[in-house]
Amino acid sequence: MRIAEASEACGLSAYTIRFYEKSGMLPKIERGPDGHRRFTPRLIEWLTLLYWLRETGMSLKQMRRFTTLAKAGDTGIAERRKILADHADTLKAKRAKLEKCEEVLAIKIASYGPDTKEDDP
Repeated sequence: MRIAEASEACGLSAYTIRFYEKSGMLPKIERGPDGHRRFTPRLIEWLTLLYWLRETGMSLKQMRRFTTLAKAGDTGIAERRKILADHADTLKAKRAKLEKCEEVLAIKIASYGPDTKEDDP
């Protein structure tokens, strides 16, 4: 699979895939006789994981640490698990904050009725 197909399969742009490759966050990507990258299903799994880690707000620094540990093999499993667990905790906290924001907005929206004046905050 070439980069355009990989991009479509994982949700990342070709530019981002190249960036992750240059940053060392991907395993070695083999190239065909034509010099084009060849993406395996395993690489698509990596890229998809990176997509979701970034989409959920994980920093590039954390992603680099995670991928470095993953490429090192089984010795980094405990630390990888901790990185992901800490990130999950961060997401839970963000979710709770967003739910509170949604509650406040719902109260304010409900406070507007047909007789609300334009200068009410």
